[in-house]
Order: sequence, then structure tokens, then C-alpha cells
Amino acid sequence: MRRMMLLFIMAILVSCGDESIPKPKAYLSLDYPVQEYNILGIERPYVFEIGQNTSIKELPKKWLKVMYPELKASVDITYRPVNNNLRELFIEAEKLVLEHTVKADNISWRDFSNTEHKVYGKLCHIEGNAASQVQFHATDSARHFIKGSLFFYAKPNYDSIYPAVEYIKKDMVRMMESMKWKD
Repeated sequence: MRRMMLLFIMAILVSCGDESIPKPKAYLSLDYPVQEYNILGIERPYVFEIGQNTSIKELPKKWLKVMYPELKASVDITYRPVNNNLRELFIEAEKLVLEHTVKADNISWRDFSNTEHKVYGKLCHIEGNAASQVQFHATDSARHFIKGSLFFYAKPNYDSIYPAVEYIKKDMVRMMESMKWKD
């Protein structure tokens, strides 16, 4: 019994030396290739630049899917002609963003305007475990309306996909900046 008590006291004294310090946060070190861009080479009423590491899947209604196979993600592009329904198209686009508020930690908007090519729109960044982290819409206010939404083919875990979101978001900004309407 005495030996047990002595071992117990020794264990307490030995374990009470250094204070435990929390480990610093670790961040993933992911290297993405420097993106080079090409003009979208399919027949649509719009054109913009896309990354070379993407592939395009053509869809009906002049829609398309810009796919990032290595990141298991895509930017889904929907096109709608404007026929005295611009207000409804804006409401629908913003409603799709606001549906993510349940899972979102923060939603930030950035206005976009290119008067030379008559492209006006918004880019939306959704932080948190939402189904889509980046969305944009653009229009010429008269004939064309386009919407782009980023989706990953996995359950969203924002901390894990954040570097990929930022990488693709740069491409989506480039899409908006290089967008032109074919009239």
C-alpha cells in the first residue's frame, strides 16, 4: 500500500511540470497551378474567358457547365433572355442566394459594371457550409441575363474547401470581367 501511495505521489509530481500550451492552427498547403485563360469556344449568346484546366459540358437552353475535374467542382451557367422580365430574373437570382442563409455564416455582395461591353451584375460570396459558395449574375439590362453558381460534388465543409473556393472564385471574377454579349 505504501508503495502504491509513493508511486501515485511520484506520478503527480512528474506530471505537474510544464504547462500545456495549445498548438498553433495549421493550414493546408495546397498548390494550385497558375491559371491561364482561353475564350469560351462554343456557340452561345455570350462569351467569356475560362481557365485552361477546365472542361465544358454543353447543356440545353444555351446553358453550360464549366467543370473542374481535379477539384470535383463546377460552375453552372444558366442563360435566360430578357423579355420584360428583368425584375423577376433579379429576384429569382437573389432568392437562390438567400436560400443559403440557413447554412451560411456570412453573405457578401460585390457590384460589377463594365459599361464598354454593357455587362452589369453582382458577385456573391457565401461563407459557411452552404451548397454553393460563390454565385454571380450579369445582364445587359435589355436582352441577356446569365447566372453562374459554384458547386462541389461533396458534402460542403467550408474549412476544407476554402482554398478551392478562392481559386475558382478568381475564375468566376474573370468570367464576369471578360464577358461580352453576341448581338
